[in-house]
Amino acid sequence: MDRIPAFLMRHPRWSALLLGLASATGFQPLHIWPLALAAVAALVWLLYRQENRKAAFLVGWLFGVAHFTLTNNWIATAFTYQAEMPAFYGWAAVPLLSLYLAVWPGLAALAAWMLAREKGLPAFSLAFGALWIGAEWLRSWVFSGYAWGPFSMALLGDWERPGVAAILPAMGSYALSGIAVAFAGLLAAGIAARRWVAVCGALALVTAGMLIPVGEGEEGFLPVTLVQPNFKQENLDNPQMFESQFQRISALSKPQQPLSRRLVLWPESGIPDYLREGYPQRYYNQLTAGGDPGFARYRIGQAISEGSLLLTGAVDLELADVAGRVRAVGAYNAITPIDAEGNLGPRYAKAHLVPYGEYLPMRSLLEPLGLSRLVSGTIDFLPGPGPQTIDLGDHGRSGMQICYEIVFSGEVVEPGDRPDYIFNPSNDGWFGEWGPPQHLAQARLRAIEEGLPVLRATTTGISAIVDARGVVRDHIGRGRADRIDTLVPPAHSPTLFARFGHWLTLGWAIVLLAASLVASRRRRS
Repeated sequence: MDRIPAFLMRHPRWSALLLGLASATGFQPLHIWPLALAAVAALVWLLYRQENRKAAFLVGWLFGVAHFTLTNNWIATAFTYQAEMPAFYGWAAVPLLSLYLAVWPGLAALAAWMLAREKGLPAFSLAFGALWIGAEWLRSWVFSGYAWGPFSMALLGDWERPGVAAILPAMGSYALSGIAVAFAGLLAAGIAARRWVAVCGALALVTAGMLIPVGEGEEGFLPVTLVQPNFKQENLDNPQMFESQFQRISALSKPQQPLSRRLVLWPESGIPDYLREGYPQRYYNQLTAGGDPGFARYRIGQAISEGSLLLTGAVDLELADVAGRVRAVGAYNAITPIDAEGNLGPRYAKAHLVPYGEYLPMRSLLEPLGLSRLVSGTIDFLPGPGPQTIDLGDHGRSGMQICYEIVFSGEVVEPGDRPDYIFNPSNDGWFGEWGPPQHLAQARLRAIEEGLPVLRATTTGISAIVDARGVVRDHIGRGRADRIDTLVPPAHSPTLFARFGHWLTLGWAIVLLAASLVASRRRRS
């Protein structure tokens, strides 16, 4: 047992890297959460034993480099599905991104060392947890934000139970991350003090929280057909495949029995057609069957049939007069409602766009260097206004979040206009083996903290019906063309987090800091 602390102290930098890798195994698809907690416990102990602030920052930063590199390895796969840049750029992009993301745990480590290094390991652990909350929150919005992979994701149970994440309604994801980090540090303090009864009791409590079942759940209220067409990523933008892809998704959407109302859900990239009127004909000729948006809408309406309303991912164009010619100067990644008569409803446009995926920052500087967007096309996508609730009449009030927008805690519901459910269409075909299960996990976190069901339709999987407890009621695995026919689970009453958002997050950070102060005074007395 004593060999582990000795190794950590002799090789702090290598130890930080190894602990970062171990902590990332707590995330899906591996989900070895006990190893993740143990790794963070060892990290807190190692940080506490550093002799100066520079060493503390470096250990925290190296931990983050390894942690984020393994967590985000799926990003490299995205580079294999475009022809503009060499695929090996992806394997450089992941560690380069991680060099930046690691700054946040590094800063949390530095601040905790400066505030609580002299106050004992329990006080240090609580302070580090509080500062970890701030670091995750800042990471979610600084430089447009990258919120993927909060540590709370490791405390999510399997698909049939929420696990320790069941307490998210009272705190939100970032606060649970910090509390988990503080808990791991207190475990390290207990082990160092050889308080085995307390350590074993704490571990038993967490294990029980991860494994307690939650039962069947309430009956749903609205018939829904969720479609996963299994469009291969390499074929998605191939015009020769457009018709066969439409026929497949259309066949999967036919009603299996007469219904007075039904919601039909297609994924992001569900159709290539431009559905709105008013574009120059050359744009319709490129993509839409027959070059006629009216015909495209008509046959979609025929596919879903009377009484149905479709929500589908689609692309809309922003036009402008350029040198005397009307041209597309931007695009919107959108969700479009379509009824059985082919009428379009109000559009939702994605607000959280993916840098280098849907737009190229500093295009004038980076494009000459050979960099481009991962999504095909020469124009950038434009951001929408943010979360919106759209009243669909008999088909409920729909909140909408496209693809990775769902990972931004506290930013998925329109303030003051709570929906009945959140529709989250996505194209996860880019993201290898690790991305899709992590994406689903984060959609489950949003369902729990907001108390709202999340309906996830993807091109290749994992598509799922997630209830307001974070339980996966039904799903379609990766690489399958299939459909789910069920009822939309009911929403819960607004949670504390739904009411107060990140003010609640801040409150938990203050609680941990106050607890750190109390622990430091007890140590002195």
